[in-house]
Amino acid sequence: MPYTQLGRTGLTVGRLVLGTMNFGPATDERDSGRIMDVALDAGINLFDTADVYGRSQLTGAGARGATEELVGRWLARGDHRDRVVLATKVYGSWGDLPNSGGLSARHIRQACENSLRRLGTDHIDVYQMHHIDRRVPWEELWQAMDLLVAQGKVLYVGSSNFAGWHIAQAQEAAARRSSLGLVSEQCLYNLAERAAEAEVLPAAQAYGLGVIPWSPLQGGLLGGVLEKEREGGRHRTGGDRAQTQLAARRGQIEAYEELCTKLGTPPSEVALAWLLTRPEVTGPIVGPRTLGQLESALRALSVELDADALAELDRIFPGPGPAPESFAW
Repeated sequence: MPYTQLGRTGLTVGRLVLGTMNFGPATDERDSGRIMDVALDAGINLFDTADVYGRSQLTGAGARGATEELVGRWLARGDHRDRVVLATKVYGSWGDLPNSGGLSARHIRQACENSLRRLGTDHIDVYQMHHIDRRVPWEELWQAMDLLVAQGKVLYVGSSNFAGWHIAQAQEAAARRSSLGLVSEQCLYNLAERAAEAEVLPAAQAYGLGVIPWSPLQGGLLGGVLEKEREGGRHRTGGDRAQTQLAARRGQIEAYEELCTKLGTPPSEVALAWLLTRPEVTGPIVGPRTLGQLESALRALSVELDADALAELDRIFPGPGPAPESFAW
């Protein structure tokens, strides 16, 4: 497993990040534990979860918080907690009460205490804001986060789904408080969805944030979906939204899978290998449902894409180009 630093921090993390959103709703506790065992043994040390994970987006089964509880039971075994860089998130709503979600100081404090309890730990290594909360002033937000850091309950603070200008706002507000500020941004970024290149990635790079892409396979669209379709398999990538994407981008996906065949590498591994070539990327999140999916992700670490392959991927999936040149003269 190759390692790198998380942004400008001294924290060392693997080039792949284990996502746990499927643990509980799609993968039972026994298989989830096996996946975490293999991931840790392979050198993956950054495990990502969220307080609201545990309820299936497709069926509605399960309960929010169940994934943190599952991960917490696994962490209690042996020396797992010492070996894992543990990341979770705050923002999602837990009910109909006025302060049951968002990023108010009140909710941040309450959510952190609840995550610590479910995870069975005394600290969270990377506490991430799951979404921007436009109602909350940065002064209030950083006061709440700085208090958690001072108490030793949180070591680093990260963001997720922030715009580039949100990152700039957050960092400038943190600087006024002489705080470390954000150390990472978790954003949607993959071959088929490259909008983050316009401003999010440059902002993260300028302010020293590590970039942790989520959905590296665009919900399965980059995972060999046409091959599975020909084999009679079902496309399990989010229902109507994924089917709409496939219908709109079938030509691109056909060209992509043809290139992967020429390279002799499965599409899912090419998609991950491409992200690993991006200089801003710390490591993509892989969220396996099965051990086989994890093993495929690990193989992507050894995939080398030459200049011709990278150029062809850019031709099939052109990015937005640098800002502001891409939308100015």
